[in-house]
Amino acid sequence: MPQTHPKRRFLEEIGALHRRPQDVRAEIFERDRFFDPLDKVQVKYEMLRAHSVDGESVVAVAEAFGFSRETFYVALAAFGRRGVLGLVDGKPGRPGPLKLTDDASRWIEQVHREEPELTGREIAERLATALGVEVHRRTIERWLRRKKDG
Repeated sequence: MPQTHPKRRFLEEIGALHRRPQDVRAEIFERDRFFDPLDKVQVKYEMLRAHSVDGESVVAVAEAFGFSRETFYVALAAFGRRGVLGLVDGKPGRPGPLKLTDDASRWIEQVHREEPELTGREIAERLATALGVEVHRRTIERWLRRKKDG
């Protein structure tokens, strides 16, 4: 099994891996090995620079750097708000930990045992009131299904 280059792994971990580096056709990425089409942050930054500094049109830079015009404008706004960090994609998946703590799980189990007819939505509403823990009804429904099957 081939080893993944450490830089590629790092870029993937931080949300900066460009999944379609072959779409980057900007001359600077072809001419100079310093510029890495796998580094999405670098590609976005150079796209913004080509427009802002070199005066290239949005249509031209979006095409040359392998992004849509919409992505250009999103990147421009994010860069304006957060600088280079704004160009990093968020990590895929859940943005934070699952909110069902052990206390919340025990509470759900007790309520379900006492009132098995309650829906996931009703349990979620009661959980928010009782413990101040807000979770989606589907989270509770999946949790109950796992307990039942488990």
